[in-house]
Amino acid sequence: MFAVTTLALLITVSLTLARAVLGPTVFDRLLASNTIGTCTVLLLAVIGFLAGRPEFLDLALVYGLLNLVGTVAVLKFFHDGKPGDHRRDEEAVRP
Repeated sequence: MFAVTTLALLITVSLTLARAVLGPTVFDRLLASNTIGTCTVLLLAVIGFLAGRPEFLDLALVYGLLNLVGTVAVLKFFHDGKPGDHRRDEEAVRP
């Protein structure tokens, strides 16, 4: 049963990788890379369960958090320009 799950996750990652390379916009590519990260978290959890090593779940959680932070950082970069540049927000507040 878990071998079928692992195979399904690998197929999903390969199809999503094709979408990440051939995506029409940057946001489609970012969504595909985020989906790959999510599938990787699930794959780590399944492999850890199959191998009887619960510490793989800790690695999967850390990888999931890094995936979330990376996605937010890339979205902020494309929305605001340079990372850490808050001048655009300050200029919008001034009357």
